[in-house]
Amino acid sequence: MSVAAAAAAGLLVLSGCSPAASGGDSNSEYGFTPAEQVKDSEITVWVDASREPAVTAFEKKYPDIKIKYETYDGSAGGSGSFQSKITLMDQAGEGWPDVVFSTQQNDAIWASKQTANGEQGFAAPLNKGFLDQDFLDGFAKGSLDYATIDGTTYALRNDLAQTVFYYNQALLDQFGYDVPTTWEEYGELGDKLAAEHPGYILGSMGDSFMTYVYYGGSESPVFQSPESGVFHSDTADKNSEGISKIIDGMLANGTLVQDSFFSADFAAKYADKLVGVPGPVWYTGAIFQGGLKTPAGQIGVAPALKWDGGEVAAGNVGGGEWYASSHSKNLDAVKTFLEFVTSADEFQVDASSGYPAYTTAASKWLDKQAEAKYFVNDDFTTVMTDAATQIWDGWNVTSWSPETAWAKIVIPGIAAGKTVESLLPEWQKELENEATVNGYTVK
Repeated sequence: MSVAAAAAAGLLVLSGCSPAASGGDSNSEYGFTPAEQVKDSEITVWVDASREPAVTAFEKKYPDIKIKYETYDGSAGGSGSFQSKITLMDQAGEGWPDVVFSTQQNDAIWASKQTANGEQGFAAPLNKGFLDQDFLDGFAKGSLDYATIDGTTYALRNDLAQTVFYYNQALLDQFGYDVPTTWEEYGELGDKLAAEHPGYILGSMGDSFMTYVYYGGSESPVFQSPESGVFHSDTADKNSEGISKIIDGMLANGTLVQDSFFSADFAAKYADKLVGVPGPVWYTGAIFQGGLKTPAGQIGVAPALKWDGGEVAAGNVGGGEWYASSHSKNLDAVKTFLEFVTSADEFQVDASSGYPAYTTAASKWLDKQAEAKYFVNDDFTTVMTDAATQIWDGWNVTSWSPETAWAKIVIPGIAAGKTVESLLPEWQKELENEATVNGYTVK
């Protein structure tokens, strides 16, 4: 995929992988060998807790389609649970779900591959006749590239996850502060806030996806796969060290906290203390309207932070993808479900927390926020839309998640009182170890 196309949709370059074909019959109706179909049979869907409303909305819209769902972690934090569960089912030769949602962007790399015994991969090809091209064309340009390998698309993007800078206008007005536009100003605001209004914060470092927010968004070459099978990480780069120093300063003065955004007591401690924070557009529903329950008319949306003298370079923080099983015995129901959860207003506009990847749904989602006058600035739609074209293309997807090394090295290191800067060599070593284990050459 082209960097331009990827950036236009808030994506990065899919590289470092060259999986085998799914093992199905490329001459079949769908580009894979379907299981024997059982008309009107029940389909099983795996979702994380945040996607349960998708199933509920589907059941209401299609009461005649039999469906059951199972909730799992969605491979959050790079847990690999999706892959490990499917591997066991591949070995057993039975028990596969019909549809799976994953929070990760890299599952197509393994899910498209033939199994060890030569059977077709779990993920069904979607653009070889199974789904209509007119429907696929409705996704934001480039948004299916993560899951497209050698021209075959294996998953549908749920939502885009470009970063912006959220700010609480009421608190900024109260304190007399301006919205930061650069990483340097962000750090300086932390010093000022800590000195003048201790207890108020500018974010959290307690979640493993912060690696995308702060390092992807600061153009730090920490997680790169410049060519197939090759991995590169440079935590000694000036941007890597620069953002680490800013993080360390804000951790030290208390304006960055170690609590997870999704911890049980985050809202109780910080609902009225969060002055501003860099983060993905899905913070709108998941953090502000959800956990913090911040009322309309307080929060504004500004462009992603940049380095002084540089250009805006947003990070890309998940978004999630939907997979169809090549083993499903009711592909008609699976097709109906996939099209519904990715494009229908009943979920993507009315119940989804993030910016939909399907363009018509995205437009309506933005209109919904505008009608509710949730944000204080009328140009938030332009800011969010522009951010999708500003993703830095120097952060790549590989067969493993960058979140695991962050969770293993950095989060506990911070908790033990170490600085992020001091942890950079150890973090890089862990990233390189994971690359080697996964068959990549480290350069």
